[in-house]
Amino acid sequence: MPRERVISGDSHGEEENVFNYSLRPQRFAQYIGQAQLIRRLKIAVDAATGRKEPVEHVLLHGPPGLGKTTLAHVVANEMGAKVHVTSGPALNKGADLVGILQKLSQGDVLFIDEIHRLPAIVEEFLYSAMEDFKVDVTIDAGMHARTITLPIPPFTLIGATTRIGLLTGPMRSRFGISNHIEFYTPDALHEILRQNAKLLSLEADDKALWELARRSRGTPRIANRLLRRARDFAAVEAQGHLTLPVTQEALKLEGIDERGLDEQDRTFIRTLIDVYEGGPAGIEAIAATMGEETETLVDVIEPFLLQQALVMRTRQGRRATKTAYDHLNLKWRPPKDLPGEDESLFNPNDAL
Repeated sequence: MPRERVISGDSHGEEENVFNYSLRPQRFAQYIGQAQLIRRLKIAVDAATGRKEPVEHVLLHGPPGLGKTTLAHVVANEMGAKVHVTSGPALNKGADLVGILQKLSQGDVLFIDEIHRLPAIVEEFLYSAMEDFKVDVTIDAGMHARTITLPIPPFTLIGATTRIGLLTGPMRSRFGISNHIEFYTPDALHEILRQNAKLLSLEADDKALWELARRSRGTPRIANRLLRRARDFAAVEAQGHLTLPVTQEALKLEGIDERGLDEQDRTFIRTLIDVYEGGPAGIEAIAATMGEETETLVDVIEPFLLQQALVMRTRQGRRATKTAYDHLNLKWRPPKDLPGEDESLFNPNDAL
């Protein structure tokens, strides 16, 4: 079984979820980062509360670990409502959804994670529930079949997805509010870590928290995970005091470098440089060389490398940038097939 990546935005299980829940903000005023998104949601909630109506259905999309579940709970708390949590893969048939809808009370929040993975039959049930607050259920079969309409109390659906492109057009159109969650700035992550260290009664130097924030890939879930690993390391190696050298040693032990890359990220870049001479190379070829699934590279590894300008996509395939060569302390080799190109094209930092 492959080792779970420390810097993955995906959850590592229920234990981590419980840990993060204890650190989760409960109100808009406590939420750090995503200032524009929080302002838009606060206006929507305040306006709906003033009219004594449920908030419009909300769609949150973005990479994993950025706080979509947390925002659903914050919205519910601000509305004074109860939140019911489920996920797309857990709803296999219409009856599963109907059972949940029947438990809702007036103004409750229904949060569906990975909503893009809802089966088509369940999605059809959800349409009428979202628009008309009712579902039509067929009883019996054949000549004895009959349809009954079940009323649903007005509620707010909050859907979360990491793959908005896989969401059907009819489903997207039924959300009154749609927001993309951006990666967090180091400043926001530092403030999150500072508050969480206080909640954990962890003695941590400010420089140590900045180091964690800088290597957390803009993702609060990763920042909290690194904080846990560093806390454990400090407890064993430094009498519980988290200093900059202790933090750097803890991250070195986890294989996380100064840019937040782990061994799989570096292997991707080395493969592109050493095997394919910096590119261009097709993603399927890189996956075969690494012994990984193509989907793993596209969905898990490649996005952060693209964001950091370490890899670039071209019509011919993936290329390693000069920044990638510099990061691995390798000699820059300009692409042979583009002799007339300006080399600064392959070093975004030089082009700025």
